[in-house]
Amino acid sequence: MGKTLVEIRDLHFSYGERPVLRGVNLDIPRGRLVAILGVSGCGKTTLLRHVGGQLQPARGQVKVDGQVVHALGNDALYAMRRKMGMMFQVSGLFSDLSVFENIAYPMREHTDLPEDVIRDLVLMKLHAVGLRGARDLRTGELSGGMQRRVALARAIALDPMLIMYDEPFAGLDPISLSTIANLIRRLNDALGLTSVVVTYDVSESLKVADYVYFLHDGVVVAEGEAAGMADSDDPFVRQFVHARPDGPVAFQYPSRPFADSIGLGGA
Repeated sequence: MGKTLVEIRDLHFSYGERPVLRGVNLDIPRGRLVAILGVSGCGKTTLLRHVGGQLQPARGQVKVDGQVVHALGNDALYAMRRKMGMMFQVSGLFSDLSVFENIAYPMREHTDLPEDVIRDLVLMKLHAVGLRGARDLRTGELSGGMQRRVALARAIALDPMLIMYDEPFAGLDPISLSTIANLIRRLNDALGLTSVVVTYDVSESLKVADYVYFLHDGVVVAEGEAAGMADSDDPFVRQFVHARPDGPVAFQYPSRPFADSIGLGGA
């Protein structure tokens, strides 16, 4: 078994005529928590969809646990996805089911475990995220932070080898945000997971991650151990980490000069 769980090489992808990924190269080592940072719309979620096999690359390769994801047939891809957990940006919980039933669903769907075993496992997962007492509540009765914790419990329901988090901190109050961040770190270590967090939240991701990749304009522009990123001299990292308005990330989307757009060019 190699030390690298996810290996991405020269990954290209476009939505129609708009290139999103222009040659991404990165590795996710086993057992580590890796953050992928970048501004909104830079391709972070698109990258996760390639790892999960929802998208096919235009060029390049994505390997998970030694297998080329986009070369797998339906049955093999289905088996691969059973080893992955996913926490969606909007939680993605079933609104008509209780908290308990949301966690039990993937266990019933993907295993033949008896109900008494499923019950115990569900309570264990809910206990891990501090919500065992909320087992009978509907998702509509939960706060935003509690919904994220239920989503996290569901993501670890099948004890995956890899868990991916799509903007797990978005829209949370400071207390809930800190709680989710600490849970992600603690569960990664306690369960021996490999975790990938894609986010634009710098402060929390640098606190909990082991290693960080910065994605911009479709490529990895910087990377390194999370502990040293706050003092980096890289222009992109410095602008992103310290929220500076001026730097490699431009405010204006590429376009013609403004004067030309309103008919004043050459005036």
